[in-house]
Amino acid sequence: MAVTSERAAPTGTIPAPRPGRWVDDYDPEDRAQWESTGRPAARRNLWLSIFAEFLGFSVWQLWTIVTPSLNTAGFSLTADQQFWLIAVPNLVGATLRFPYTFAVPRFGGRNWTIVSALLLIVPCVGLAVVVQNPDTPFWLMVLVAATAGVGGGNFASSMANISFFFPEREKGAALGLNAAGGNLGVAVVQLVVPVIVVIGGGLALERAGLVVVPLAVLAAVLAWRWMDNLSSARADFAGYAAAMRNKHTWIISFLYIGTFGSFIGYAGVFPTLIKTQFPDVAFDWGFIGLAQVPLTLAFLGALVGSLARPYGGRLSDRLSGANVSIAAYAVMSLGAVGVIAGLGTRSFALFFLSFLLLFVATGMGNGSVYRMIPAIFRSTVDRGDAAALLLAKRQAAACIGIAAGIGAYGGFIIPRVFAASITSTGSLRPALIGFIAFYAVCVAVTVAVYKVGRERRFAGADI
Repeated sequence: MAVTSERAAPTGTIPAPRPGRWVDDYDPEDRAQWESTGRPAARRNLWLSIFAEFLGFSVWQLWTIVTPSLNTAGFSLTADQQFWLIAVPNLVGATLRFPYTFAVPRFGGRNWTIVSALLLIVPCVGLAVVVQNPDTPFWLMVLVAATAGVGGGNFASSMANISFFFPEREKGAALGLNAAGGNLGVAVVQLVVPVIVVIGGGLALERAGLVVVPLAVLAAVLAWRWMDNLSSARADFAGYAAAMRNKHTWIISFLYIGTFGSFIGYAGVFPTLIKTQFPDVAFDWGFIGLAQVPLTLAFLGALVGSLARPYGGRLSDRLSGANVSIAAYAVMSLGAVGVIAGLGTRSFALFFLSFLLLFVATGMGNGSVYRMIPAIFRSTVDRGDAAALLLAKRQAAACIGIAAGIGAYGGFIIPRVFAASITSTGSLRPALIGFIAFYAVCVAVTVAVYKVGRERRFAGADI
């Protein structure tokens, strides 16, 4: 986008946005500009981006909390059908993350935030319509659930947008905050929606979608009024192509399925698993006038997983991302063993606490795997070669986007594996054993690639 002003802005200042809130000559690496006007602009865009992404995650996971109550509302869904409604939004959301990555350079961060926020209205209204009619064909319910995937795509565009606003020295903290803020949308929707749908008596599932509509409009208005488009935002197709050819992109993406894929997958099925495996567990919320609200405390899983993510990154700065990732997979395996034991003994406390342990480990692993990415790409090139280091940085940025998309497919895989396990054996045990085996493979891959012979492969780099 060409600069439209006749004179370039002085060093250390950001020119006033031109029509469409396009900002030219923005350079976060210019310390004078950053300290004077860049930091406030970046923070303003960050907080508004977090709000929009938070709503995106909330919409993405709406069906995870609505589905367990559908049969109570008059539907007759099998376990397999329920898991399809939970899995399909994750499949669509993971796929949309790839084109969404390039939407910001093409349309502008402000403009795309407006569009992506307004798109959230479609799945919300669709949900409100279909859940009121128990005779709705299942294929139509799946189609409507699929539209919720637009919320999952928001993560990629939001992360790409914020990356252009912050300097390299502060980008990690900003992106971590942005990611954690979005992840919290899963916990909040699982906490708030069960209360909203029963206020006033009865079970009004349509409110789950309708309550988000005004918030989506608000996010679009705030973005229109206060966010900016950056002319300097450019799609790095060359860096993306180079990352696609680098084997470490695919190794990291595989490992991220184990962490983020587990987080979003378990978050999706947790409410349904509690309701189906422990149907007699109830919580009396009469102290706030909502006796016997169908709230299973499932939101705590997504909450602790979201809050653990930044700490995984920080701990990795001290102990290395590979070490923390290996520990995270080990703890996830231990959590899965605890879930199996809880199911076997019919102990809800053991089942629930083991799942919370799983969620904490997935959150820590999300932070540690992401921390590994820049270190891996930087360490595979000659540190004295400036051009090679620049390409490594571009590949690392592209790898983050690719891994985010591939990792999100875990949100589809986990519900479908649970469905297959229940359908074929009537038990969750085979699925959980399979997940434990997968985490063991993740440990083996991390050790083999990033620990064994590390000095020879990565010149002593602390991965």
